[in-house]
Amino acid sequence: MRSSEADDFPPGRTEPGRTEPGRTEAGFMEDGRTSLDTAAARKLATTAKSPPRTQEITARHLIRVLPWVEATGGVYRLNRRRTYGRPLPSRLGHGRSGPRVNRYGEAAIELAAGHAGEVALPGTFVDYELEPREYELSVAQTVLRVHTRVADLYNEPMNQTEQQLRLTIEALRERQEHELVNNREFGLLHNADPRQRIRTRTGTGPPTPDDLDELLCRRRKSRCFLAHPRAIAAFARECNSRGVYPDSVRAGTATVIAWRGVPILPCDKIPVSDRGLSSILVMRLGEDDQGVIGLHRTGLPDEYQPGVSVRLAGVDDRAIASYLVTAYYSAAVLVPDALGVLDGVDVI
Repeated sequence: MRSSEADDFPPGRTEPGRTEPGRTEAGFMEDGRTSLDTAAARKLATTAKSPPRTQEITARHLIRVLPWVEATGGVYRLNRRRTYGRPLPSRLGHGRSGPRVNRYGEAAIELAAGHAGEVALPGTFVDYELEPREYELSVAQTVLRVHTRVADLYNEPMNQTEQQLRLTIEALRERQEHELVNNREFGLLHNADPRQRIRTRTGTGPPTPDDLDELLCRRRKSRCFLAHPRAIAAFARECNSRGVYPDSVRAGTATVIAWRGVPILPCDKIPVSDRGLSSILVMRLGEDDQGVIGLHRTGLPDEYQPGVSVRLAGVDDRAIASYLVTAYYSAAVLVPDALGVLDGVDVI
């Protein structure tokens, strides 16, 4: 004899007149649902996901606007005309107290002009610095470690190694721009000629249109200002208080304010002191205009981006792959008046 008539029904089916556990006679679930729950349905769905994001990325205008020059051999030698310091007195009688120089202290090039008839023309030559400055490329490096199991098994839909490299290189570029501004050897803030450094008209005050005009009048073909965002805001407040409205210009994909047609580019790598003081830079750019240039080396082995190499350094006994990430860079001011700095800028 069978123990129960319910044994006549196969698994998954219920005897007529009975209901499944958790379901009422009207077909409702005990929690009142009549359809599949979204939490359960989500188990079969494909989740849309973003690449990993970072708050560290900035516009990096300085890296973008600098003309980059190849430094073959890792060194850039900056040759200039020889200088003798301050101008010296010209020839007196048959002797001379020193070489005749121009207003920049460079050995003068002797010329004749406005003469008539058969006059003896002066002979001349251009003298060069005997010990020109050499800029060696600086380096920023790190070792990126990726477990091979992560790279093998968790590579869809995004390549794990590429995402790790992308974020690492973003941080590397941010550090590169910081060094271009602040490095003691080649950073722009520390390589401005003392004669090209001025202070605000009040000594330590907000930047005014008069201050920026003073920067512009000291050089030709100024291409851009570089200022901390808080310094730009302080300048805008000064303009508003005077009823002056700066222009707006395009800088890459961004719109920035400009003064006298020269864009004022934000750069948060320019320091602000505890007292709220900062600096504003103005630059002429490019080799042809004897301006400021960036230095790098491209065509590197295992180059990932121009000037950035990613080299597999091996896999250790813990199955971790190591990648050496390297960037080489520097900057040079070709002549002193290519770079000017306004110090004592109050941003509070």
